[in-house]
Amino acid sequence: MSTPPVTREDAPRLRDGLRETLWAYLGARLLLCVISLIAGGALFPLPNGQPPMDSGFPPPNLDPGWHMLVDATQRQDAQWYLRLATTGYRDDGQSAAFYPLYPLAVRAVGWLPGVGPLGAALLVANVACFAALLLLHALTRLELGAPAARRTVLFAALFPTAFFLMAPYGESLFLLLSVAAFWFARRNRWALAALAGAGAALTRSAGVLLIAALAVEAFAQWRRGRLLLPRLAAAAAIGIGPLLYFGYWQVRFSDFWAPVSAQRSWMRESFFPLESFGRAVVLAGRYQTWWTMDLVVVVISIAAVWVAARAIPVTYTVYAALSVLLPMTFTFANRPLISVPRYYAVVFPISWGLAVAAERRRPPEAAILVGSAAGFAVLAYLFINWLPAF
Repeated sequence: MSTPPVTREDAPRLRDGLRETLWAYLGARLLLCVISLIAGGALFPLPNGQPPMDSGFPPPNLDPGWHMLVDATQRQDAQWYLRLATTGYRDDGQSAAFYPLYPLAVRAVGWLPGVGPLGAALLVANVACFAALLLLHALTRLELGAPAARRTVLFAALFPTAFFLMAPYGESLFLLLSVAAFWFARRNRWALAALAGAGAALTRSAGVLLIAALAVEAFAQWRRGRLLLPRLAAAAAIGIGPLLYFGYWQVRFSDFWAPVSAQRSWMRESFFPLESFGRAVVLAGRYQTWWTMDLVVVVISIAAVWVAARAIPVTYTVYAALSVLLPMTFTFANRPLISVPRYYAVVFPISWGLAVAAERRRPPEAAILVGSAAGFAVLAYLFINWLPAF
């Protein structure tokens, strides 16, 4: 499906989705608070799970208590982001895997009196989360209409791994910037689309996929009489973001390819996506538990993209397909889909597919919401207890 871009005057207003976005965000935030208290032992005496990883940042308080309302999600990669925000990068073979825009934003907000690194990280993540959902509401109204917009923000906020959008991770900032890139491109504001896309590519490596997606949009607009080269140049300009990051490593540590080679320090290997998926199916049948958990989220996400592809412009389908495949190309042999459910939390066309399915009542909206919220609660509980849901 392909639809023409709209004029700036015809575009939906952000404020029109404020109420529905606020309810979706607050509902997810409240659910995360409840799970944080339970998983952290403030309400029930539960074990704290694994010790924190050695990222070089002071570990969080693992004792039960009401402090879990604040630091329950200071787990796993959050430790790395906090370290980078406070002490910067080192030539340690691992930190280069974490792209810089989120730590830089945390460092900037951390200058506010009394905020501190964790407070700044949570403030940036949660403001970006709400802003991303609000902009997604507007983009969905533009492409699919108001009823789909309401469902989309609900499904995005309660996606089984959406708690990462409110944790001290870069996911919500990436979601905001990637949605913004499409929002501006579809409204024919390509300079802003390039800026937002470059920011997304400075937040996560997957941001480079926006180059291909917006190139497709440039050709779609060209077929309707728009100039092609300026739009292709704007799409290509997204690559300036990662080039700046790679250039930093060359100037600072004489290692231009450090962000790529750092993945090997995390013991990731290259696979074809179909091979990774096949291995995941075999391992899920053999071991269940974490392997099955990964597989269920991935299968539902792929099905949602398939449903969405019939209702949305091809620009988004290209982005969604690449975003689904990329995490399965560089992963772990013994758990091929580890972290993939987290990466899918920012692939917003997945929520569009769920919204389209709910509109057709296959399955009904209530069933999708209950299933998503249940997955959210279970995975957040595991994550807070340092169990391998990350």
